[in-house]
Amino acid sequence: MLGAGPGTKRTGKSDPRQGRSWLAGVWGTGIKDWLPAVRLGSREVLHRMKRIAFIAFLLVVCVSAGQAQESRQDISLSGTGIYEPFRASSTDVQVSASVGEGAMVSYRFMLTPSSALEANYGITYENKIHYLVSNTNNYVVNTRTQEISFAYVRSFTFRKWNPFVEGGPGVLIFLPIRDSTTTSLDVKQQTGVGGLYGAGFAYEISPSFDIRAEFRGIVTKVPTFGYSQLDTKRWYNIYYPAIGVAYHF
Repeated sequence: MLGAGPGTKRTGKSDPRQGRSWLAGVWGTGIKDWLPAVRLGSREVLHRMKRIAFIAFLLVVCVSAGQAQESRQDISLSGTGIYEPFRASSTDVQVSASVGEGAMVSYRFMLTPSSALEANYGITYENKIHYLVSNTNNYVVNTRTQEISFAYVRSFTFRKWNPFVEGGPGVLIFLPIRDSTTTSLDVKQQTGVGGLYGAGFAYEISPSFDIRAEFRGIVTKVPTFGYSQLDTKRWYNIYYPAIGVAYHF
């Protein structure tokens, strides 16, 4: 059995002070290492929460911007009619016309919630323009008419009803149809420049669609189709009622 070295006193019990000192060293080191980790984790959680809140804010802004963008445009398709009133010249030419039907596509871009810019393209199937010269000579031109127009639109909101007024420049292209209805004239295509005016209303049937009806008019010169005998030197006020469906996007 080995003995203790000189000067060493062995007893059957360990020194409690040494145990307390060891525990203090162990727990003290653990606490020192553990507390900063807790503080660091809290900072990470707070930082992540800030990032999540910022990303959520960006998503809300993007969704709101997308919704606002969707509500700023629409395209519509309408059925139209064309009514050209009777006109008599100061000389000896009288002009009348039959009713025509057609279609129109329109695009609107909202500048503000109550004002917009509009572009229109329309075409009629056909209508007959009748010229009576000197009460004896009758000329008929079967015509297809195209419309290209632009307008400023001012709208108002009353729940689902949105009445509006509009006005702007317009161009009418009169296209003679060379068939058995058109008399043997050397008629040519003619372009008339004029002004568009109108008023109507839109009724919202869903956030994306509405029904749109309007009474429109275009003021332009009475066409002569390049034939001097048909010149009335008068202006036309052509009526263009329209009804259709608009899609907002």
